[in-house]
Amino acid sequence: MSRRRGGTPINGWLIIDKPLGVTSAGVVGKVRRLTGAAKVGHGGTLDPLATGVLPLALGEATKTVAYAMDGTKIYRFAIRWGQATATDDAEGEVTATSDVRPDAARIQAVLPAFIGTIEQVPPIYSAVKVEGQRAYALARADQPVTLEPRRVRIDDFRLIGQADADHAEFEVKAGKGAYMRSLARDLALALGTVGHVSALRRIAVGPFHEKDAISLENLMTLGHSAPLSKYLLPVETALDDIPALALTEAEGSSLRQGRAVPALPVMTRSASAELGQGVVVCAMAGGRPVALAQIRGAEIRPLRILNL
Repeated sequence: MSRRRGGTPINGWLIIDKPLGVTSAGVVGKVRRLTGAAKVGHGGTLDPLATGVLPLALGEATKTVAYAMDGTKIYRFAIRWGQATATDDAEGEVTATSDVRPDAARIQAVLPAFIGTIEQVPPIYSAVKVEGQRAYALARADQPVTLEPRRVRIDDFRLIGQADADHAEFEVKAGKGAYMRSLARDLALALGTVGHVSALRRIAVGPFHEKDAISLENLMTLGHSAPLSKYLLPVETALDDIPALALTEAEGSSLRQGRAVPALPVMTRSASAELGQGVVVCAMAGGRPVALAQIRGAEIRPLRILNL
Protein backbone atom coordinates (compact mmCIF):
# COMPACT_ATOMS: atom_id res chain seq x y z
CA MET A 1 0.00 0.00 0.00
CA SER A 2 1.53 3.31 -1.02
CA ARG A 3 2.08 6.02 1.54
CA ARG A 4 0.63 9.43 0.94
CA ARG A 5 1.25 12.75 2.57
CA GLY A 6 -0.56 12.81 5.91
CA GLY A 7 -0.62 9.05 6.36
CA THR A 8 -1.54 5.75 4.77
CA PRO A 9 -5.08 5.34 3.39
CA ILE A 10 -6.44 2.47 5.49
CA ASN A 11 -10.19 1.86 5.46
CA GLY A 12 -12.15 -0.23 7.95
CA TRP A 13 -12.92 -0.80 11.61
CA LEU A 14 -10.28 -1.86 14.12
CA ILE A 15 -11.77 -3.02 17.43
CA ILE A 16 -9.50 -2.31 20.37
CA ASP A 17 -9.81 -3.85 23.82
CA LYS A 18 -9.12 -0.62 25.70
CA PRO A 19 -6.90 -1.06 28.75
CA LEU A 20 -7.43 0.52 32.14
CA GLY A 21 -6.18 4.05 32.69
CA VAL A 22 -5.97 5.18 29.07
CA THR A 23 -8.33 7.72 27.51
CA SER A 24 -10.19 6.92 24.30
CA ALA A 25 -8.37 9.81 22.62
CA GLY A 26 -5.10 8.32 23.84
CA VAL A 27 -5.95 5.01 22.17
CA VAL A 28 -6.73 6.83 18.91
CA GLY A 29 -3.32 8.54 19.05
CA LYS A 30 -1.48 5.28 19.71
CA VAL A 31 -3.24 3.47 16.88
CA ARG A 32 -2.60 6.35 14.49
CA ARG A 33 1.13 6.16 15.27
CA LEU A 34 1.26 2.36 15.12
CA THR A 35 -0.60 2.03 11.82
CA GLY A 36 0.35 5.28 10.11
CA ALA A 37 -3.33 5.62 9.15
CA ALA A 38 -4.28 8.97 7.67
CA LYS A 39 -7.60 9.16 9.53
CA VAL A 40 -8.62 7.53 12.82
CA GLY A 41 -11.67 8.17 15.00
CA HIS A 42 -13.52 6.25 17.70
CA GLY A 43 -17.10 5.05 17.88
CA GLY A 44 -18.06 5.91 21.45
CA THR A 45 -15.93 7.21 24.35
CA LEU A 46 -14.91 5.02 27.26
CA ASP A 47 -13.80 6.59 30.55
CA PRO A 48 -10.13 6.06 31.50
CA LEU A 49 -11.22 3.70 34.32
CA ALA A 50 -13.27 1.59 31.90
CA THR A 51 -11.98 -1.25 29.75
CA GLY A 52 -13.32 -3.13 26.78
CA VAL A 53 -14.67 -2.64 23.29
CA LEU A 54 -13.56 0.61 21.66
CA PRO A 55 -14.33 0.56 17.93
CA LEU A 56 -11.85 2.65 15.92
CA ALA A 57 -12.84 3.90 12.48
CA LEU A 58 -10.01 4.19 9.95
CA GLY A 59 -10.23 6.14 6.72
CA GLU A 60 -13.64 5.99 5.05
CA ALA A 61 -15.08 4.20 8.09
CA THR A 62 -15.00 7.57 9.90
CA LYS A 63 -18.03 8.50 7.78
CA THR A 64 -20.03 5.74 9.49
CA VAL A 65 -19.07 6.54 13.11
CA ALA A 66 -22.47 8.01 13.95
CA TYR A 67 -24.16 4.70 13.13
CA ALA A 68 -21.80 2.77 15.42
CA MET A 69 -22.43 5.24 18.25
CA ASP A 70 -26.18 4.84 17.80
CA GLY A 71 -25.91 1.08 18.28
CA THR A 72 -26.87 -0.84 21.41
CA LYS A 73 -24.11 -1.20 24.02
CA ILE A 74 -23.56 -3.98 26.53
CA TYR A 75 -21.67 -3.30 29.75
CA ARG A 76 -20.59 -5.25 32.80
CA PHE A 77 -19.83 -3.27 35.92
CA ALA A 78 -19.46 -3.54 39.67
CA ILE A 79 -21.05 -1.23 42.22
CA ARG A 80 -19.31 -0.50 45.50
CA TRP A 81 -22.10 0.02 48.03
CA GLY A 82 -21.85 2.46 50.89
CA GLN A 83 -19.69 5.12 49.25
CA ALA A 84 -20.81 7.92 46.95
CA THR A 85 -18.04 9.75 45.10
CA ALA A 86 -17.79 13.08 43.30
CA THR A 87 -17.25 11.33 39.96
CA ASP A 88 -19.63 8.38 40.55
CA ASP A 89 -16.65 6.05 40.04
CA ALA A 90 -13.58 4.95 42.00
CA GLU A 91 -11.51 7.94 40.85
CA GLY A 92 -13.40 10.59 42.82
CA GLU A 93 -13.25 11.53 46.47
CA VAL A 94 -15.88 10.05 48.77
CA THR A 95 -18.74 12.51 49.32
CA ALA A 96 -21.19 10.40 51.35
CA THR A 97 -21.33 7.05 53.12
CA SER A 98 -23.99 4.59 54.22
CA ASP A 99 -24.07 1.41 56.31
CA VAL A 100 -26.87 -0.09 54.19
CA ARG A 101 -25.88 -3.13 52.12
CA PRO A 102 -28.70 -4.46 49.89
CA ASP A 103 -29.11 -8.20 49.46
CA ALA A 104 -29.84 -9.97 46.19
CA ALA A 105 -33.60 -10.17 46.77
CA ARG A 106 -33.85 -6.43 47.39
CA ILE A 107 -31.73 -5.64 44.33
CA GLN A 108 -33.80 -7.93 42.09
CA ALA A 109 -37.00 -6.26 43.29
CA VAL A 110 -35.79 -2.77 42.32
CA LEU A 111 -34.12 -3.49 38.97
CA PRO A 112 -37.34 -3.52 36.85
CA ALA A 113 -37.85 0.19 37.63
CA PHE A 114 -34.66 0.92 35.65
CA ILE A 115 -35.62 -1.01 32.52
CA GLY A 116 -37.27 0.75 29.58
CA THR A 117 -37.11 4.44 28.72
CA ILE A 118 -36.03 6.23 31.88
CA GLU A 119 -34.87 9.70 32.87
CA GLN A 120 -31.25 9.97 33.90
CA VAL A 121 -29.08 12.88 35.03
CA PRO A 122 -25.55 12.49 33.63
CA PRO A 123 -22.60 12.58 36.05
CA ILE A 124 -21.23 16.10 36.57
CA TYR A 125 -17.85 14.68 35.53
CA SER A 126 -18.98 13.95 31.96
CA ALA A 127 -18.53 15.41 28.49
CA VAL A 128 -22.02 16.89 28.42
CA LYS A 129 -21.88 20.56 27.41
CA VAL A 130 -23.16 23.30 29.71
CA GLU A 131 -23.34 26.70 28.00
CA GLY A 132 -20.64 25.65 25.58
CA GLN A 133 -18.29 24.10 28.16
CA ARG A 134 -17.79 20.47 29.11
CA ALA A 135 -19.33 19.59 32.45
CA TYR A 136 -16.15 17.89 33.65
CA ALA A 137 -14.12 21.05 32.97
CA LEU A 138 -16.51 23.11 35.08
CA ALA A 139 -16.50 20.51 37.85
CA ARG A 140 -12.70 20.37 37.93
CA ALA A 141 -12.62 24.15 38.20
CA ASP A 142 -14.99 23.94 41.19
CA GLN A 143 -17.71 25.68 39.21
CA PRO A 144 -21.34 24.75 39.93
CA VAL A 145 -22.71 22.21 37.44
CA THR A 146 -26.42 21.63 36.95
CA LEU A 147 -27.39 19.02 34.38
CA GLU A 148 -30.91 18.37 33.17
CA PRO A 149 -32.32 14.84 33.13
CA ARG A 150 -32.40 13.15 29.76
CA ARG A 151 -34.31 10.18 28.46
CA VAL A 152 -32.26 7.04 27.82
CA ARG A 153 -33.16 3.48 26.91
CA ILE A 154 -32.23 0.53 29.13
CA ASP A 155 -33.10 -2.77 27.45
CA ASP A 156 -31.85 -5.10 30.17
CA PHE A 157 -30.37 -4.72 33.66
CA ARG A 158 -29.33 -7.93 35.40
CA LEU A 159 -27.60 -8.80 38.65
CA ILE A 160 -24.91 -11.34 37.79
CA GLY A 161 -22.99 -11.73 41.04
CA GLN A 162 -22.07 -10.52 44.53
CA ALA A 163 -18.43 -10.97 45.49
CA ASP A 164 -19.15 -9.75 49.04
CA ALA A 165 -21.57 -7.53 50.94
CA ASP A 166 -19.88 -4.37 49.65
CA HIS A 167 -20.02 -5.21 45.93
CA ALA A 168 -22.47 -6.38 43.30
CA GLU A 169 -21.89 -7.07 39.59
CA PHE A 170 -24.32 -6.26 36.81
CA GLU A 171 -24.80 -6.57 33.08
CA VAL A 172 -26.64 -3.83 31.21
CA LYS A 173 -27.86 -3.57 27.63
CA ALA A 174 -28.51 0.07 26.80
CA GLY A 175 -29.13 2.54 24.02
CA LYS A 176 -27.20 5.65 23.08
CA GLY A 177 -26.26 8.15 25.77
CA ALA A 178 -26.86 6.00 28.87
CA TYR A 179 -24.29 6.50 31.64
CA MET A 180 -23.46 3.44 33.73
CA ARG A 181 -22.14 5.72 36.50
CA SER A 182 -25.54 7.41 36.73
CA LEU A 183 -27.29 4.04 36.66
CA ALA A 184 -25.16 2.80 39.56
CA ARG A 185 -25.66 6.01 41.54
CA ASP A 186 -29.44 5.98 41.05
CA LEU A 187 -29.82 2.26 41.77
CA ALA A 188 -27.95 2.68 45.05
CA LEU A 189 -30.22 5.58 46.06
CA ALA A 190 -33.31 3.52 45.18
CA LEU A 191 -31.98 0.81 47.47
CA GLY A 192 -31.64 3.23 50.37
CA THR A 193 -27.88 3.50 50.23
CA VAL A 194 -25.17 5.18 48.15
CA GLY A 195 -22.69 3.69 45.72
CA HIS A 196 -20.34 4.15 42.81
CA VAL A 197 -18.96 2.16 39.88
CA SER A 198 -15.81 0.37 41.02
CA ALA A 199 -15.13 -1.44 37.74
CA LEU A 200 -16.60 -1.07 34.24
CA ARG A 201 -16.15 -3.05 31.04
CA ARG A 202 -17.93 -2.62 27.71
CA ILE A 203 -18.37 -5.91 25.90
CA ALA A 204 -20.29 -4.79 22.80
CA VAL A 205 -21.06 -1.72 20.70
CA GLY A 206 -23.64 -2.35 18.00
CA PRO A 207 -22.20 -5.08 15.74
CA PHE A 208 -18.77 -4.98 17.45
CA HIS A 209 -18.06 -7.51 20.21
CA GLU A 210 -15.27 -8.65 22.51
CA LYS A 211 -14.42 -11.48 20.14
CA ASP A 212 -13.52 -8.89 17.48
CA ALA A 213 -11.16 -6.95 19.75
CA ILE A 214 -7.38 -6.86 19.83
CA SER A 215 -5.39 -5.44 22.74
CA LEU A 216 -3.09 -2.48 22.26
CA GLU A 217 -0.24 -4.69 23.46
CA ASN A 218 -0.90 -7.27 20.76
CA LEU A 219 -1.29 -4.57 18.15
CA MET A 220 2.08 -3.14 19.14
CA THR A 221 3.80 -6.51 18.77
CA LEU A 222 2.27 -7.32 15.38
CA GLY A 223 5.14 -5.88 13.42
CA HIS A 224 5.39 -7.83 10.17
CA SER A 225 4.14 -11.08 11.68
CA ALA A 226 0.58 -10.49 10.47
CA PRO A 227 -0.98 -7.87 8.23
CA LEU A 228 -3.25 -5.29 9.82
CA SER A 229 -5.93 -6.36 7.35
CA LYS A 230 -6.35 -9.56 9.36
CA TYR A 231 -7.91 -7.49 12.14
CA LEU A 232 -9.76 -4.90 10.04
CA LEU A 233 -13.52 -5.22 9.68
CA PRO A 234 -15.20 -3.80 6.56
CA VAL A 235 -16.42 -0.20 6.56
CA GLU A 236 -20.01 -1.38 6.15
CA THR A 237 -19.91 -3.43 9.39
CA ALA A 238 -21.22 -0.39 11.26
CA LEU A 239 -24.18 -0.26 8.88
CA ASP A 240 -25.65 -3.67 9.75
CA ASP A 241 -28.94 -2.09 10.85
CA ILE A 242 -29.27 0.03 7.70
CA PRO A 243 -31.05 -1.40 4.64
CA ALA A 244 -28.75 -2.13 1.70
CA LEU A 245 -29.79 -1.31 -1.85
CA ALA A 246 -28.07 -2.91 -4.84
CA LEU A 247 -27.23 -0.48 -7.64
CA THR A 248 -25.83 -1.05 -11.10
CA GLU A 249 -22.28 0.13 -11.75
CA ALA A 250 -23.67 3.12 -13.67
CA GLU A 251 -25.97 4.08 -10.79
CA GLY A 252 -23.15 3.62 -8.31
CA SER A 253 -20.90 5.84 -10.41
CA SER A 254 -23.56 8.57 -10.37
CA LEU A 255 -23.83 8.47 -6.58
CA ARG A 256 -20.03 8.54 -6.24
CA GLN A 257 -20.06 11.75 -8.26
CA GLY A 258 -22.68 13.28 -5.99
CA ARG A 259 -25.60 12.85 -8.38
CA ALA A 260 -28.98 11.42 -7.42
CA VAL A 261 -30.34 8.36 -9.21
CA PRO A 262 -33.99 7.50 -9.95
CA ALA A 263 -35.46 5.46 -7.11
CA LEU A 264 -38.06 3.44 -9.02
CA PRO A 265 -35.70 1.18 -11.03
CA VAL A 266 -33.62 0.46 -7.92
CA MET A 267 -36.62 -0.22 -5.70
CA THR A 268 -38.22 -2.44 -8.36
CA ARG A 269 -35.13 -4.67 -8.32
CA SER A 270 -34.87 -4.66 -4.53
CA ALA A 271 -36.54 -6.86 -1.96
CA SER A 272 -36.76 -3.70 0.16
CA ALA A 273 -39.13 -1.94 -2.23
CA GLU A 274 -41.38 -1.01 0.70
CA LEU A 275 -38.80 1.47 2.01
CA GLY A 276 -40.37 4.88 2.48
CA GLN A 277 -39.42 8.51 2.22
CA GLY A 278 -36.47 9.72 4.27
CA VAL A 279 -35.05 6.26 4.90
CA VAL A 280 -31.25 6.13 4.93
CA VAL A 281 -29.76 3.23 2.99
CA CYS A 282 -26.35 1.81 2.22
CA ALA A 283 -26.04 1.95 -1.56
CA MET A 284 -23.99 -0.97 -2.91
CA ALA A 285 -22.50 -1.49 -6.36
CA GLY A 286 -20.24 -4.34 -7.42
CA GLY A 287 -20.43 -5.78 -3.90
CA ARG A 288 -19.01 -2.61 -2.33
CA PRO A 289 -20.69 0.25 -0.49
CA VAL A 290 -20.57 3.43 -2.57
CA ALA A 291 -22.54 5.86 -0.41
CA LEU A 292 -24.86 6.45 2.46
CA ALA A 293 -27.94 7.70 0.69
CA GLN A 294 -31.49 8.78 1.39
CA ILE A 295 -34.75 8.18 -0.44
CA ARG A 296 -36.25 11.57 -1.18
CA GLY A 297 -39.13 12.00 -3.57
CA ALA A 298 -38.48 9.90 -6.65
CA GLU A 299 -34.72 9.89 -6.11
CA ILE A 300 -31.98 8.24 -4.11
CA ARG A 301 -29.68 11.07 -3.05
CA PRO A 302 -26.14 10.64 -1.70
CA LEU A 303 -25.48 11.79 1.88
CA ARG A 304 -21.90 10.58 2.36
CA ILE A 305 -19.75 9.25 -0.47
CA LEU A 306 -17.63 6.22 0.43
CA ASN A 307 -14.44 6.18 -1.62
CA LEU A 308 -13.60 2.49 -1.49
